[in-house]
Amino acid sequence: MVQSAIVVALVYWFINVLDQSFLSWQCLSRPIVVAPVVGLLLGDFHTGILMGASLEAIFMGISAIGGSIPADPLSATCISVAYSILTGADAETGIALALPIGTLMSSWNAMLTPIFASLAPYWENLCQKNIKAFTVQTLLFTTFVQPLVNTVVLFIAVAYGIEGLNAALAVLPAWVMTGLGAASSMMTAVGFAILVSMIWSNEVGIFFFVGYVLSSVTGLDSLKVAIIAAAIAITMFFGEKRHIDTKNAMANSSAATAVNDEEDFF
Repeated sequence: MVQSAIVVALVYWFINVLDQSFLSWQCLSRPIVVAPVVGLLLGDFHTGILMGASLEAIFMGISAIGGSIPADPLSATCISVAYSILTGADAETGIALALPIGTLMSSWNAMLTPIFASLAPYWENLCQKNIKAFTVQTLLFTTFVQPLVNTVVLFIAVAYGIEGLNAALAVLPAWVMTGLGAASSMMTAVGFAILVSMIWSNEVGIFFFVGYVLSSVTGLDSLKVAIIAAAIAITMFFGEKRHIDTKNAMANSSAATAVNDEEDFF
């Protein structure tokens, strides 16, 4: 368990530093990327892929408004995937635990923010006096010091918390576990519904119901439905592009005709 905790903690540290400190958030910390990586390193790539898709559907509807993050998807993904793989629990239980874990880690990060913000006068003073030392120290701070706290917390949670959590869930009645499975499915639906509410358009909203019918009635899997949707989207894109090009060509032709008539008149 300790060895697996080290692996998960290193994955958290590496993605956190690479994505948020050096690449300016290129979506590497999203569950759909993190979960397969954790699953691969823990020896269950299939579970990592399945949980990554489900967790992404939950967290993609959660937005950071005004710098306030309701739940941390990176830590939630690492711990929940590790729990499902290391304990052999079903993916639904791990998914149901992801949102509470992410909320706790987000609250912990909020408590650390004032501590890190209190260093602002030091950084400003150092930047004015020695820019080279400022560059070196900020790189070391963002690479090692700042993410170290959460990395240690993640290590402790996986190394010493997963077994206790599994023991606690094992003594729960069967109906509680059934409820957790149902809750995980509900959270996926709620996360997707929040996203749809933000991007809904009456022009293309009908395709949401078309995809639902193709999946539930005809029995097509998600990949086949996605291929059909991609073909429709590409066809609509090029159709609108041809329409715009034709409209612009007609406008240019009308303008040229007007100019020629005016020259002939004079």
